[in-house]
Amino acid sequence: MSERVNVTVDGVAVEVEPGTTILQACEAAGAEIPRFCYHERLSVAGNCRMCLVEVEKAPKPVASCAMPVAPDMVVNTQSESVKSAREGVMEFLLINHPLDCPICDQGGECDLQDQALGYGVDSSRFEDNKRAVEEKEMGPLVKTVMTRCIHCTRCVRFATEVAGVPEIGAIGRGEDMEITTYLEASLESEMSGNVIDLCPVGALTSKPYAFTARPWELRKTETIDAMDAVGSNIRVDVRGREVMRILPRDHEAVNEEWLSDKSRFVWDGLNTQRLDRPYVRVDDKLQATNWQSAFDAIAARLKAGSGQVAALAGDLVCTEGQFALKSLMEKLGSPHLDCRQDGAKLSGPRANYLFNTGIAGIEDADALLLIGTNPRLEAAVLNARIRKRWLAGNFPIAAIGQPTDLTYDAEFIGAGPQTLAELVAGKHRFADVLAKAERPMLILGQGALARADGAGVFAQALALAEKTGMISDGWNGFNVLHTAAARVGGMDVGFLPGEDGRDRDGIIEGCQTGDVSTVILYGADEIDRAELGDAFVIYVGSHGDRGAHGADVILPAAAYTEKQAIFVNTEGRAQMTERAAFPPGEAREDWKIFRALSDSLGMTLDFDTVDALRATLFEHAPQLARLDTLVPAGAPEKPATDVRDLDEAAFAPVVTDYYFTNPIARASATMAACAEAKRERALAIGGTGTDG
Repeated sequence: MSERVNVTVDGVAVEVEPGTTILQACEAAGAEIPRFCYHERLSVAGNCRMCLVEVEKAPKPVASCAMPVAPDMVVNTQSESVKSAREGVMEFLLINHPLDCPICDQGGECDLQDQALGYGVDSSRFEDNKRAVEEKEMGPLVKTVMTRCIHCTRCVRFATEVAGVPEIGAIGRGEDMEITTYLEASLESEMSGNVIDLCPVGALTSKPYAFTARPWELRKTETIDAMDAVGSNIRVDVRGREVMRILPRDHEAVNEEWLSDKSRFVWDGLNTQRLDRPYVRVDDKLQATNWQSAFDAIAARLKAGSGQVAALAGDLVCTEGQFALKSLMEKLGSPHLDCRQDGAKLSGPRANYLFNTGIAGIEDADALLLIGTNPRLEAAVLNARIRKRWLAGNFPIAAIGQPTDLTYDAEFIGAGPQTLAELVAGKHRFADVLAKAERPMLILGQGALARADGAGVFAQALALAEKTGMISDGWNGFNVLHTAAARVGGMDVGFLPGEDGRDRDGIIEGCQTGDVSTVILYGADEIDRAELGDAFVIYVGSHGDRGAHGADVILPAAAYTEKQAIFVNTEGRAQMTERAAFPPGEAREDWKIFRALSDSLGMTLDFDTVDALRATLFEHAPQLARLDTLVPAGAPEKPATDVRDLDEAAFAPVVTDYYFTNPIARASATMAACAEAKRERALAIGGTGTDG
C-alpha cells in the first residue's frame, strides 16, 4: 500500500491517498469547495473553473478538481485571490444565463442559485444582449431550456460513461457551444432521467413534472422502488394524496445514486386507473359494492364450490401481504399457491434463488457469463454496475441468449441450453476463461428459468458454477436475476406449493379441468384470464388492469408507495417501504384485506396488527428482520424437482416492452409516450417498433 500524502488545507493537516485530487483533500479537511462540472462518479472535465483554490508556490489559482495532491502541499481556499477568482467565474457564468428563476422548475433546488448567493456578487457589469439557444428535443422525459446551460458537460459524460449510450454531445465552440442529441433524436437509454439530477441548472428538467409544483410544496418520503428487483432507494414527493415525482436516494451497495427511467417516471401511473372500492360481478357485469358484501360473495362461493382453492401472487406485492395470504390458505387447507406467476422453475434453499454475489460484488468479479437475461431491460441500474466493472478493464463477458446491445462488449456465444451444455462439458473456449478467473460469476435470468426445462437449465448452470470454481470460501458467483420486486420475499416466506400442491402451471391446468374452482389473484396481472376457465376469480390489487378485468370479485389494495412494507431485492436484501400517500377511496393495505377476509370466513388469522404479523413472519424467516443487510445464504443446491431434458429452443427475452411490464406502468401516460417514441425510432431505422 502506498504511503499516504500529507496536505494542509486552511491550516488543517490531513492525510490522503496518493492520486487524491485537491478538491477531495479539501473536503476531507472540512473545507467547502463550490463546483458545477465536477461529479465524483464521472470523469474529470475541469470546465467550470468554480473550484479554484490557491496552492502555495503556484503562480495562479488552480482547478482543484483536476489537480492531484503532492506531498506537503499547502492549500488555501479562503484567500482574497480565491474569492476574487470565484466571483469572476460566477460573473462569466451569469453573463448569458437568463434571469428566469421564478418560472424555472429547478428553482429552490438549483446549484447555480445557491452558489451565486454564496460566491457571487450582487450586481452585473454586463450590458450587452444575452445569448439565446434554441430548445432541443430529447424525447418525452427530458425537457430542455438550453439558454440556461452552463456547459458543465455532466450530461454528456453520464450518457457516455455510466449509461453507455453516447447520445448526448456538444457542437460548436466557445459561446456558440450547444449540448444536443444526435440529430435531436429522443434519448434511448433506460437511465436517461439521471441527467436531470446531474444538471446543476435548469437546462435539463423533468418534462412530465414541468410546471406542476414547487419543491417546498411537496411532502418528501424516503422509501424503496418496486418496478424491478433491484430495490433502488427512492424519495417520493407528494402533494395532498397525489404523487408528483420520484427521485433516487444514495445507497452505495444497491443503486449508488442512479435510478432507471421506469422507476423515476412511473409516478403518474400511481394516480390513474386505481381501484378505490370493492366490486362484485353480477349478471356478467362488475358492480361497486361494500367490503362486507364482497366478503359475503367470497364466503358463499367457497361454501358452495366443490373444487379446490388456489392463490397466485404477482410481481409488485409486499412480503407481509404474501405471508398473510399464505396463512389464510393454510386455514383453508389448501397447498395450492405460487409466487412465480411467470412459471420460473426455482426451488430449494435460499442460495438457489438469490443474486449471491451481491450487486456491489459485481465490481469484485473478473469474468461474467449471462444466461437467458438482458440486464439492460430487466435491471437497468444493475446493468450500469456491470458496465462500471467492464470499464475498469480485464472483465471478459459472454452471453447466451438473443443478441442485443447491453451497453458493454459481450460476446454472444449461443442462443440456448445447448451452448450451456457445451460449457459444462468443457467444449467451449469460454469455459476456460471462467476456470482461469479468480472470481468468475454467472447471472441466470428468468428467460432461462421460466420455461418447461427451467429446472434442467438451473441444474446445468449450477454444474458449470461448481466446475469452474464460482462457489468457494469467500466467493459465490452463482446468481439469479429476478425481474419482480415481490419474488424473493415470496419465496422467503414459502409462498410456494405445499405438499401435493399445485404450482402455477398446475393451478392453470386445474382450472381448466375443474379441479380448481376458486383462484385468488394477488396482484397477478400477467395471468391470462382465459386460461383460468370457469374458475371463480378473486382479484386483490391496486389497479384496474388485466387481473381485475376478468375477476368475479375485486378487493382494492394499496400500491407500494401507500404502505409500510418489506420488499426483498434480488440479492436478498430486505428493505422497508414507507407510506408516502394514503390509498384512494376504500382501498386497504394488503394484509388487512386478508385478515378481514379470514374473519368473514370464520377462520380468523392469528394476528390483528402489523407488528404481530411481522413477529410471526420473522419467526418463519428471521433473515427478513435484518433490514438492509445481506444475510449469507450458503451454497446453492441441485433442485429436488424432476429435471427435464433440455429443450433446443433459444432463450426468449422476458421483457418485450420495457415500459409496460406491470399494471402501474401500463396505467402511466408517460410510459405510453416512451413506448410510442421507441416505436417511432425503431420504424425510422427500419425496425418493427417492438424490439425490447
